[in-house]
Amino acid sequence: MDITYNKLVDGEWRRQDDRKAHLYSRCVVALATVATVLLAAMAVYNLLTPRVSSSHTAPSSSIRLPQAESCYDPCEIVLVESIPEGLEFNSSTTHPSIFQAWLNLVSEARSSVDIASFYWTLTNKDTGTHEPTANQGETILKKLAELSGKLSVRIAVNRPQESQPQDDLRLLNDSGADIRTVNMRDLTSGVLHTKFWVVDKKHIYIGSANMDWRSLTQVKELGVVVYNCSCLAADLGKIFEAYWFLGESQKIPSPWPSSFSTLYNKDTPLQLPLNNTPSNVYLSSSPPSFCAAGRTPDIQSILSVMEDAQSFIYIAVMNYLPTMEFSHPKRYWADIDTQLRRVAYERRVKVRLLISCWASTQPVMFPFLKSLASVYDPMNKLDIQVRLFVVPANPKQKEIPFARVNHNKYMVTDKIAYIGTSNWSGDYFVNTAGSALVVNQTASRSSDPTVQSQLKAVFERDWSSDYSTPVTQNSNLKDFC
Repeated sequence: MDITYNKLVDGEWRRQDDRKAHLYSRCVVALATVATVLLAAMAVYNLLTPRVSSSHTAPSSSIRLPQAESCYDPCEIVLVESIPEGLEFNSSTTHPSIFQAWLNLVSEARSSVDIASFYWTLTNKDTGTHEPTANQGETILKKLAELSGKLSVRIAVNRPQESQPQDDLRLLNDSGADIRTVNMRDLTSGVLHTKFWVVDKKHIYIGSANMDWRSLTQVKELGVVVYNCSCLAADLGKIFEAYWFLGESQKIPSPWPSSFSTLYNKDTPLQLPLNNTPSNVYLSSSPPSFCAAGRTPDIQSILSVMEDAQSFIYIAVMNYLPTMEFSHPKRYWADIDTQLRRVAYERRVKVRLLISCWASTQPVMFPFLKSLASVYDPMNKLDIQVRLFVVPANPKQKEIPFARVNHNKYMVTDKIAYIGTSNWSGDYFVNTAGSALVVNQTASRSSDPTVQSQLKAVFERDWSSDYSTPVTQNSNLKDFC
């Protein structure tokens, strides 16, 4: 009995061992199969997903940010200006015209033109002046109309008021352009004030010039064109797509869908070559409610550029007011003003403001400018200076409404060039849609001029010209403009 039991037990044990061995081998095969599938999936993912440089780490967010390619395009950046007829400088600092830049973009277009704009008056029907210098605007309008029947032309524009001329938009729409109006008044109580182009998803323009014939011949403007730069164009395209989305939905999403998100901002800028020069670049936007995950709001961009400055901050804008200019009741808004005073005092940064002076200048601006200009004491190394820039006009030119003004909207420091689309009062950063390009080329070892150095030269040309006048405590500015 004992022997038989032992045999049976031994036999049972052997049968259990055989089953374990069989189960073990099946587990090994299953694990190997799973591992093979995972490795294959990872390989396919790596092939289909663009790689991201370690410097482009996405900021923390509950929204998954998109992956991005390293940008190796031969990006070419060009400063462009509109110099009003009759405005002459005793300076060698010159740049191609905005008119020529827009012509170039139209001629380069092969598949698409997307334009974000405040309003359209490229002919002078609205003025009734029969001004011959409107021919440049009329040329641009004609060429855009011709393109509209051949390729995709999309226009996002602030919803016009009934009193505003709409002939240009009707012509473009009839020619085949797709147009969406953004009802900013209902969305934010502001306006769509931005001004940029995206062409073929690889060329861009951004700057102060409106789609207005005066912006080409009767108003002083500054902008920038970047050619052959698909990474940057794709990012600006996301801002356009936000306007395009709002033009249809008429409702601001919160949060924005991940397709509008960006990796590029003040903390993780896009690294690319501009004119063969290593550059850190990003695009900012306003108002904050229009900024998808990763996008730096425009006011944060401005304050950050000031914070990074070590020796100087030069600013050229049409309006400068530390207020909510269009709000009721009136509100004080000192974000920029406080930052300028702080960096001037704490770090002895030299500050220069070149502000426009023309028929539409609000007199309330002068006390604030005088207050800033009072922060000047060479003995204590306090150096904030303010000047007013007046574009001269002959009697005929004075008849042209909303013309003969320095409409620039930029800032340059020893490190960074900032080129925007907004005036500098609170409404433009809180309620109004604007955008800006921020470029840092301090890593350049090239002998070619950087964007900062070119923009600095523009500022110094204007600052030292016969058209600028210092603002002091004793300045009588009542009838100056």
